[in-house]
Amino acid sequence: MKTLDLELLRSLVAIDEQDSFAGAAVQLGKTQSAVTQQMQRLEDQIGHALFEKQGRSKRLTPHGQKLLEYARHLLAINDDALRSLQQGSLEGVLRIGAPHDVADNLLPTLLAQVARVSPLLQLDIHVGRSPFLMESLKRGEIDMSISNRNDPGLDGVVLRTSPTVWLCSANYVHDRSKPVPLILVEGPSVYHRLAREALDAAGIAWSPNYTASSLIGIKAALRAGLGVTARGIETAGPELRVLGENDGLPRLPDLDYYLFIRRNVINPVTRKVFDMLKANLGLIRSAADPVSPAGRAGSMPGD
Repeated sequence: MKTLDLELLRSLVAIDEQDSFAGAAVQLGKTQSAVTQQMQRLEDQIGHALFEKQGRSKRLTPHGQKLLEYARHLLAINDDALRSLQQGSLEGVLRIGAPHDVADNLLPTLLAQVARVSPLLQLDIHVGRSPFLMESLKRGEIDMSISNRNDPGLDGVVLRTSPTVWLCSANYVHDRSKPVPLILVEGPSVYHRLAREALDAAGIAWSPNYTASSLIGIKAALRAGLGVTARGIETAGPELRVLGENDGLPRLPDLDYYLFIRRNVINPVTRKVFDMLKANLGLIRSAADPVSPAGRAGSMPGD
């Protein structure tokens, strides 16, 4: 049985990330011809073509796509092993925060990665609203936080881009002839702002029917059929349904979820864990990168 060359796999991943052989060459510090030769060697190893021409560029074949998935896993295991052996197991306490709406889907992936690489590290988990978590991060009360609000004063990477949707009870009957009965959260909220701006821009009347201090209260009001709210798709569940343009409601912009740490963090454990998560999860888009696609929310107060 042949053994795959990890350096060749790393070049394959770089080509996919940079969307070109030339970009991969720059990232890897190689010439474009060297990267091309590497891919030829990799094709010889697996006995299949990895790329096919599409106009003036190349795209991955089905075999190339399949190998790319394996490459990411193999490189993650390799990098984890080297990092663990070279740095040793991290010890101490890492305080990490997450908003309620992604605490049960985004946060577990991060926790599992940290526990796998640094089993001796104690994790102190804080779940709350995004603006308050960000203030805690800046005050040094937590070391790292997931948030749906961008902050140029912090170091961050994009974890995921998530659709924002209109939610209501599964049994709720939407009446277009009446003002939209909004269920809102108290205080600063990106969803509150997105809902109001979208409705106002579309010339749709609305009324603040219910206000809650937390996501639990929002969900209770939704299940009771008290109105409609704008939330991330993660909030949707079996007792709720999504309203859309067919129901007369405007499209809402997508939201980025970020992982942040303080820029001048003192604790070396925090920086090592942050860098490890970026590498293992393939997080390449920085929070500082410009965001211009239509339909995505910009920097604003988060929920």
